[in-house]
Amino acid sequence: VVAGIRTPLKIEQLAQDMPEVYAEFAAIAQRLEQHYRDVQDLEFTVEKGKLYMLQTRSAKRTAAAAVKIAVDMQADGLITKEEAVQRVEPGQVVQLLLPRFDPQAKADAEAAGRFLAKGLNASPGAAYGKAVFDADTAEAQVKADASARVVLVRPETSPDDVHGMLVAKGILTARGGATSHAAVVARGLGLPCVAGTEDIRVDEEGKFLTVIKTGQTLREGDDISIDGSTGEVFAGIIPVVEPNYDEETDLRTILGWADDIRRLGVWANADIPADAERAVKYGAEGIGLCRTEHMFFEKTRLPVVRRMILAPTLSERQAALDELLPIQQADFAGLFRAMRDPQSGEAYPVVIRLIDPPLHEFLPSYEELLVEVTHLEDAGNAPEELAEKRALLQAVAAMREANPMLGLRGCRLGLLYPEINVMQTRAILGAAVDVAAEGISAKPKIMIPLVGFVTELAEVRRQLEAAAADVVQSSGKTVDYKFGTMIELPRAALTAGQIAGVAEFFSFGTNDLTQTTLGMSRDDAEGKFLLRYVDGLPKLDVNGTPFKDADGKAELVKILKVNPFQTIDREGVGRLVEIAVREGRATNAELEVGVCGEHGGDPESVAFFESVGLDYVSCSPFRVPVARLAAAQAKLAGEVRDK
Repeated sequence: VVAGIRTPLKIEQLAQDMPEVYAEFAAIAQRLEQHYRDVQDLEFTVEKGKLYMLQTRSAKRTAAAAVKIAVDMQADGLITKEEAVQRVEPGQVVQLLLPRFDPQAKADAEAAGRFLAKGLNASPGAAYGKAVFDADTAEAQVKADASARVVLVRPETSPDDVHGMLVAKGILTARGGATSHAAVVARGLGLPCVAGTEDIRVDEEGKFLTVIKTGQTLREGDDISIDGSTGEVFAGIIPVVEPNYDEETDLRTILGWADDIRRLGVWANADIPADAERAVKYGAEGIGLCRTEHMFFEKTRLPVVRRMILAPTLSERQAALDELLPIQQADFAGLFRAMRDPQSGEAYPVVIRLIDPPLHEFLPSYEELLVEVTHLEDAGNAPEELAEKRALLQAVAAMREANPMLGLRGCRLGLLYPEINVMQTRAILGAAVDVAAEGISAKPKIMIPLVGFVTELAEVRRQLEAAAADVVQSSGKTVDYKFGTMIELPRAALTAGQIAGVAEFFSFGTNDLTQTTLGMSRDDAEGKFLLRYVDGLPKLDVNGTPFKDADGKAELVKILKVNPFQTIDREGVGRLVEIAVREGRATNAELEVGVCGEHGGDPESVAFFESVGLDYVSCSPFRVPVARLAAAQAKLAGEVRDK
């Protein structure tokens, strides 16, 4: 049997052929399970009618089996609720909540040579569909046939692609990292995404992709499958197993026990009401990050945003902002309506980050505009359009920066263009007044991003407190709001004691804090060298010859154990977090502290955040159940260490 040259019979056959032996086996199996308090994998033999037990060990199990076994064993009194929570791995929760490839079908695809390339596992889950190479085609195909399955394939995505992303089953990009536009939007929508797949070249005009190493091509309309959990890309269709959270009764039982155990709050990153509703369904107790710029990217309002950015005078800019205000106010009201306790109706907190990215991100690409202007100049038949494009090109050129991530963005943008922050603050508090009139309470928390100096925060808050006072006075209503800041620069962490004198809450933006601490651009690092740091680099002698192990395989040197953008770097970034928490609370004992980077959904990182005393973690809606379980396990692990 072990050698695989015999096909064993089902255990039920033993009950029919040897009922006495089967009864003895069943009794021993029950005794072993009770002794080890876990499901057992038993090896036995029967010789001349006598039963011999050869070996027992804890049984391997699927994600669904692990959850069911834990719940059943607690119901049988074999383990406690705390032990049941510890028996389920957070990764198994992911498997139950997201589409995943049928394991055998995936193995068959690999055996058939359908593997194409591997990129970054930017957003988990699996998807298959027809490859499409632009957002308009994706939208048109799904509008024509609601059952159509498309995978959007792009060199990289931009705000202009969002309408195509909304209808796609998955997203594949040749460039970008886990904080790229494609990855962030995909995680928010719960879409599988493979980003930074540098082994493929995407031809937008020809509408095909080429695998660089093999020369294999896939054209528009060809079937493609992507695994956002592993970063793998396959030709053809690999069937997926679809999840249904409402039917996962045992999982919801385990998560309910986890909620009773954990200390950390679990919030979600959500920008639209649909995301907020999904987050509440998965157990989120607040929004830890609403990115207001994502609202600006919507197709219908982007022209107004661009008009605001390109306005030559303050009055023209204010006119565009006045047009945006009621739109933003309606956005925030939708979030406030969604973020309530399903049982009590009590308002959950909603942290809204004021505009953060540099303004040129809302404008067309400089390179694309330059190509358009060149074509128009060559054609010479559209002088009005040429003049318009030239003016736009000049405006975009004036806003270009050598390093936009460290340039005019965040609070710096608010200080130079305060009218933008003022509009957003009025919209946030106006929305709170609107829902209050419907009998719905709201708890807005306004977050000022990219603060490096306490003086920056003090001045921005002074301006916005005046705007808030205007809203309160004009409405005649009291609004419960707070002002805080995002800690995403090393200087902010090191001067947190000063900043806490002005801020009412901190939220660690660990994505940018990791970039600025490590001196790595995530999109560049993950695509070029960081994953090789984790997988291992060849160990070479002085002549460049690789060392070999006893089996003749090349030895590898692992620079990093894990990707620091997925699991927090405790010794570096983590130390900054510890300093900021300690010194911030020394200044303000009531300071609320959370994290809103994607580390908030990583189990290892959640354990760290529990150990340093954060109040909550916030992550994408689909990772909320993972964070709930991880937070409970971290609490239990801490109790064991403290004994």
